[in-house]
Amino acid sequence: MNPRVRAACDLQVAEVREFAGLHDLYDGVVQDLSPAGVRAGLTRLGDGPRDPDAHDEAQLQATEAGLRAWFDLVEEHRRSPLPHLGNLDLACYDREYAPAEERDEARRRHLAAWPEAVDAAIESMDRVPAAIAAALLNATRGLAAGVPETETEALAAHRRLVEHVEHFAEHGDPDPSLGAPALAAVMGDPEGLPVDLGRLAERADAERDRLRALLSEAVERYRPGARPGDVIPKLLADHPSEPEQIYAEARAQIDEATEFTLARDLLPELGGQCNVGPAPESRRWAMAMMSWAAPHEADAPSWYYVTPPDPSWTPEEQEEWLTVFSRTTLPAITVHEVTPGHYAHGRMLRRVRGEVRSTLYSLSFVEGWAHYTEELFVEEGFRADDPRFTIGIAIEALIRVTRLASALGLHTGTMTLAESTARFKEDAFQLGPAAEAEANRAGYDPGYGRYTWGKLEILRTRDEARARWGKKYSHRRFHEALLSYGSPALGLLGNAIGGD
Repeated sequence: MNPRVRAACDLQVAEVREFAGLHDLYDGVVQDLSPAGVRAGLTRLGDGPRDPDAHDEAQLQATEAGLRAWFDLVEEHRRSPLPHLGNLDLACYDREYAPAEERDEARRRHLAAWPEAVDAAIESMDRVPAAIAAALLNATRGLAAGVPETETEALAAHRRLVEHVEHFAEHGDPDPSLGAPALAAVMGDPEGLPVDLGRLAERADAERDRLRALLSEAVERYRPGARPGDVIPKLLADHPSEPEQIYAEARAQIDEATEFTLARDLLPELGGQCNVGPAPESRRWAMAMMSWAAPHEADAPSWYYVTPPDPSWTPEEQEEWLTVFSRTTLPAITVHEVTPGHYAHGRMLRRVRGEVRSTLYSLSFVEGWAHYTEELFVEEGFRADDPRFTIGIAIEALIRVTRLASALGLHTGTMTLAESTARFKEDAFQLGPAAEAEANRAGYDPGYGRYTWGKLEILRTRDEARARWGKKYSHRRFHEALLSYGSPALGLLGNAIGGD
């Protein structure tokens, strides 16, 4: 492996182990996230030859810049439990990428390293804002789910970690904001793209207005003369009543979306298997997520994880959470997570050439691509006779654009967490715990505006491809050209269509 690629991987062990599939290097390994360990990793970045491919060199440089912004500029390992949760998480061994005995042995080695990793986490986390600690406290507790009681040292270490996070949840800094310069670096550096936060906020507001118009038009088709605020609560209340019903409906939607993708020639036949089930307890900070069969591993089933409501919540809170998976919004979530969204992207990654493209990912492209495919389905006429699908797409998109507005507002000091929560309720129709969870995520995931930003950049590139290719343009040509670069930084999308 190119030593520069290896140095970049060494600073994101959990990510490349699971999503790139570098199990030979990283199974059973925990990253040294102590202050000294992070400093040592940063010194190795960029130490090696240039990549002979101009795009791959630019992608590598953007990755290195993003890691410096994350670990050197904002020192995220000091202000958030999230990097440490990923580092300790054992759920990465659940998916069947290798024989069970190999994965079990890796899990044992990983678990044996918990005490040292927890010591490093406690040493690093010395300035965690209260809101971030509180938002990730349940996920921190969930790390130990399924760990046998006989693993006394690991469980004792886990209790120390929980106590440390509990301390900051009660006594941490009440202000979780990064500040505008740091936010611009965290967003733009890994994308090889300067970020004008003010201009991006304007684009977010314009996109919100466009989506409101799309929603109003779909509601008018669904119930002429009705207002979105009158119709949507009733639509969201129509949802499966039990998690198993959610999984069953999602499985049927996967088949439907896959058939439509092939019928409209949006992507080639991709094969593989995608299972649906509950998210591991350590990953229930997100409502749904994909764990795909990664490019550097043998083919195996991917998992579409869905987070069920917390049983400790009141019946009213559990009902509010289940509205996220309504029969209006769940199809949009499935398109995003599976086909032609994340699962399909993961299948395409298994076809790309070179270690840079198959290993180093732009998160803004990953999420932007999946978000882009949602409205692509509306454009192509998926469930054209049922306006509820477009309503669901618009609601999901309003959640994503509200994330962008909230991240910009929170980290530049123009919006409080309470104001962000209210905005998710008003603009994105989120209720109770769901709205609070979305607002809190802005603190520990400052780049979660990447969904809308990535989508907008992909759409801009698609417009350029249409202009450049003329009659030779097709969606499939554009999609395959884009995905042949893996998960390119947003500043490099033009390479896919013959730009600079």
